[in-house]
Amino acid sequence: MLTDSASARAPQTSVRLIELRGHILDSGILARVLGILTDYDQTSYVIEEFDLGQTKNDVSHARLRIDAADPAVMREVLDKLRDVGATVLADPDASTEPAPADGVLPDLFYATTNFPTEVRIGGQWLPAALPEMDCAIIIDDGGPRTVAPSDVLAGECVVVGHEGVRVQMPQRARKKAVFEFMASAVSSEKPRQALLGEVARELIDVLASGKRVLLVGGPAIVHTGAGPYLAELVRDGYVNAIFAGNALAVHDMESQFFGTSLGVNLHDAFPAEEGHVHHLRTVNRIRAVGGIANAVESGLLTGGIMFEAYKKRIPVVLAGSIRDDGPIPDVITDVVECQRAMRRYVPEIGMALMVCTLLHSIAVGNLLPATCKTISVDINPSSVTKLTDRGSHQTLGIVMDASSFLRELTLAIHAVERAALPGGLSA
Repeated sequence: MLTDSASARAPQTSVRLIELRGHILDSGILARVLGILTDYDQTSYVIEEFDLGQTKNDVSHARLRIDAADPAVMREVLDKLRDVGATVLADPDASTEPAPADGVLPDLFYATTNFPTEVRIGGQWLPAALPEMDCAIIIDDGGPRTVAPSDVLAGECVVVGHEGVRVQMPQRARKKAVFEFMASAVSSEKPRQALLGEVARELIDVLASGKRVLLVGGPAIVHTGAGPYLAELVRDGYVNAIFAGNALAVHDMESQFFGTSLGVNLHDAFPAEEGHVHHLRTVNRIRAVGGIANAVESGLLTGGIMFEAYKKRIPVVLAGSIRDDGPIPDVITDVVECQRAMRRYVPEIGMALMVCTLLHSIAVGNLLPATCKTISVDINPSSVTKLTDRGSHQTLGIVMDASSFLRELTLAIHAVERAALPGGLSA
């Protein structure tokens, strides 16, 4: 049974019990919990139970008793412990308050992370659907679900406070993979062949599971001559969703119409005469026929990334920007509507390749759950680290230019596929 925030909560006692389960040493949950407890001079703790299991595959279990004389300090400590994956025993059901207006949340709404989250309702822990950072949780007849603040409707039951909410921190795989090991740092000196081979294997596994592989791309893909590699990946079904901006689409189609990208010849890297207007003429042609789909169907556009994507009828979301030329009709210029368009496909995405587009990568990364494998690629190391800095801790950073990454990834995918054939060579 749901309780209003003004209703009775858990007894304000100076002693509470918390529980930790899973691979609590490998995942760092125990270290984070002890770090929080030692930060507060007003609290003390005793580890009452600690079971590491008998084998490396067994889960661990710990129960801690926490003492704090000040109820306010206890509430603050428990809130932080819940956020790092601890379960507070005898936690009450989650409290809710009605949203005061469309797009407005109660002042004390629970701000979500992108980790799997559960909400206690009627004495049961239920998973909140669609985990996403910096959102809210509402509870309706379908149970708890994460919603963007802009999509909350007046009167909906919004979870407030931290009581009755717990976060499931990701557990480290028992067999450490190259992909996971390399995600711990960003460097241009990683062994790329092994790394991209592992990315290729993960990508193929994601597709085999029925999930989509998303490409979040910037115009550098076309500028560096990597457009044909991405077009091939789309044509062959290895990339089956694209989020980008006006620029990637425009310069991709410019390359098909004029052989240039931003006015530079792709075959010899020399500026073309009057090349600076090629992208504007491209925008004009696409606007004249009413969009990319019409350009493909009419035979105006006969190749490239957008051609392959629209022929395959995969999801393509193009987000607008105040600096866009045109833009082409397919671009969504309302940023809230663009977020909604992207969110429609987020549950289908199992891997995201973010290639040379810092702002789009951060924006999309904020929409993805922590369970989505995310690869951020850029020639600038600081760009690669910013995605992790913004909360997408599941990100693997690779310092490479777009052309090298997409070319080598394509080769790695082919190698993995060949190795899977009877009598195939090792990848």
